[in-house]
Amino acid sequence: MRLTAALGAFCAVSFATFSASIAAEMRGVTATEIKIGQTMPYSGPVSAFGALGKGEVGYFKMLNDKGGINGRKVNLISLDDSYAPPKSVEQTRRLVESDEVALIFSSIGTAHNTAIAKYLQSKNVPQLFIGSGASKFADNAQYPQATMGVQAPFRYEARLYARYALARNPNTKFAVISQNDDYGRDYLAGLKDVLGEKYDSVVTNATYEIQDPTIDSQIVKLKASGADVFVIAATPKFAAQAIRKSFEIGWRPMTFLSNVAVWISTVMEPAGVEAGTGILSTAYVKDPDDPAWKDDPGVKAWRDFMTKYVPEADQHDTNYVNSYNSAMALEAVLKACGDDLSTANILKQAFSIHDLELPMLLPGIKINTSPGDHVPVDQMQFMRFNGKTWERFGELQTGN
Repeated sequence: MRLTAALGAFCAVSFATFSASIAAEMRGVTATEIKIGQTMPYSGPVSAFGALGKGEVGYFKMLNDKGGINGRKVNLISLDDSYAPPKSVEQTRRLVESDEVALIFSSIGTAHNTAIAKYLQSKNVPQLFIGSGASKFADNAQYPQATMGVQAPFRYEARLYARYALARNPNTKFAVISQNDDYGRDYLAGLKDVLGEKYDSVVTNATYEIQDPTIDSQIVKLKASGADVFVIAATPKFAAQAIRKSFEIGWRPMTFLSNVAVWISTVMEPAGVEAGTGILSTAYVKDPDDPAWKDDPGVKAWRDFMTKYVPEADQHDTNYVNSYNSAMALEAVLKACGDDLSTANILKQAFSIHDLELPMLLPGIKINTSPGDHVPVDQMQFMRFNGKTWERFGELQTGN
């Protein structure tokens, strides 16, 4: 009897110790909740990107109304960082140390995610589906606990632009307006990948700071370079300025626009649709305004979601499509984790996605990751603005 009691006591202590150990590993997780966090530019110079956070908050509210994930509700804590990296660090520390989130999800900005990466690694916190297309986040050695967002990498995109332009004129000269940070530099790196030794002799680059009021002088300088191809590697406000100013000064080069700035309501219309007609870009998501998707079940489901869970939103803003895709990708990862929501298993599932199809990605584009591949999406399709909407053309292409 004494031996039985002793064994019972030992087992109880062992089980309690084991349970405590598992609980310690599963930070931010209880029997009823998964707590995750992010920073978003709800204020500041690129507050238009705050739509991503609003859409993701709405998605998890919808999911929770359906019972959550494996019986747990998802509590997404979304904090404003004003698009300032020091504030991103401050808010991320709060999420990790005060709110004790299980992971950081979809925080916006290349410089911002760079600023928090080493801190998150030191705290063993996953950094998933980053709100940036910067190709450096695919470097597994430098960012072992991060995965790029559900978007095509900027560097891949720029390679496609260079190849397209050179196929039409092997002697073309490029002008680039780029944000003076890693976001802008990724586009320059993509051009250099294709142009090689010719890069310095055929590319003229002008940069801007996110705090600049206008970029008119930079556009005038770029026109003077004599370039016949113009690459706009800019966020929405500055992309609209670049389109408008080049039109006003009579500069009509072949123009490529970063796919983070293709929104009609916040870029093309403010710039003037006549100024943007003919501009080229790339797509990897379905545009709800495209008549081709009028009866598409995925688009219909997205509209129903938006109407119910983000009713104040502009449904012409593709940011909300991107937020839907990112949230759906995280949902798939967390579902695959089952009841083991330890950091190790979250990362294991995030880096073993196979042919995941999302209803708002273009047909044929599937999400795949592996321990050696942290790029969920690497395919795009060209599109051209016709003065009213974007028209896709050609086959899916990859810039890898």
